[in-house]
Amino acid sequence: MPDLVSHCTFKLRINRHRKQITSETKKWLFQGDNLVGKARDKYHGLKAGLLTSMCYPDAAAPQLRVCNDYLTYLFHLDNLSDDMDNFGTTTTADVVLNSLYHPYTYRCPARVGRMTRDYYKRMLPTASAGCQQRFIETFDFFFQSVTQQAIDRASGVIPDLESYVALRRDTSGCKPCWALIEYANNLDIPDAVMDHPVLREMGEAANDLVTWSNDIFSYNVEQSKGDTHNMIPVVMNERGLDLQGAVDFVGELCKQAIDRFNYARSCLPSWSPKIDRDVDVYADGLANWMVGSLHWSFETERYFGKDGHTVKATRVINLLPRRAKRRPRRSATGAGVKKHRSIVTLCSPMPNSRLGVPVISVLSESPGAKDSA
Repeated sequence: MPDLVSHCTFKLRINRHRKQITSETKKWLFQGDNLVGKARDKYHGLKAGLLTSMCYPDAAAPQLRVCNDYLTYLFHLDNLSDDMDNFGTTTTADVVLNSLYHPYTYRCPARVGRMTRDYYKRMLPTASAGCQQRFIETFDFFFQSVTQQAIDRASGVIPDLESYVALRRDTSGCKPCWALIEYANNLDIPDAVMDHPVLREMGEAANDLVTWSNDIFSYNVEQSKGDTHNMIPVVMNERGLDLQGAVDFVGELCKQAIDRFNYARSCLPSWSPKIDRDVDVYADGLANWMVGSLHWSFETERYFGKDGHTVKATRVINLLPRRAKRRPRRSATGAGVKKHRSIVTLCSPMPNSRLGVPVISVLSESPGAKDSA
């Protein structure tokens, strides 16, 4: 693997509230005590609290807790979308987005809806209006993109590199996390400033580094499942490279993303003393995410099991054998899903959005499992 850690020279810091919020999120996630065995081990191996604490090192405890709840929940959504087909992904999106657009009025029995409303209502009192809007809009983009990803996966499509990059910037889920930088640091940056081309380029470069490095780190697990929504097989397919050549190619793109970020930051204009201070904090937040995600990837068991430290030192990975392919999961309510179109018309900017109440194997209720997660 390429040595991305050495190329990313931003200072790594860890929030002092890490242990507290990790414990609180665990209680929040395990309400009903329904995660056992492998599911519970998977949660502990994820180490989401460490990632959150590395990426939001200056956040106060309440803000850090919301960020950690969200990231832990997002990893569950990521796992769901990896295994779901288009229908299952869309019904999940409907529940989540309606819970965000109508946190005080929308009701849904699915666990994912209650979790969404819970963390978002805790975010609302201190998040600026612009932050709230960016969080919801970019989360909407996430669901639109994972729906397209599900369609591509079902049809066996390996996209070209340009199309993949455009889609991956949304399937990564990074953009809502960038909005949480504003929330975690109590920033109120005007929309016109957030839309400035230089600031947008910084966000895009940070997204690219986090996302493309994740494609390198997650490739082994994904190839074992036959998943081609990863930059490495995309590059192999488009450029005719072997595996090592594709890994090296993606690694160079990651290093260029770090360089792009640094160059863009050096080009930031000045607005006013207060705005400049807030923008500087926001830029630091993007840098925290870049360096934090790199180091966390070798601490979590999500990609390398318990061998993360060895892989970090040697940068050598032994490929896993291919597994038998599983059929994608669908919402168990199937064609009988109840549609609430009036709510969708009011709340969701997706023109083809359908609202359903899915039964979700990880985040929904099931008989005898009051609060499974």
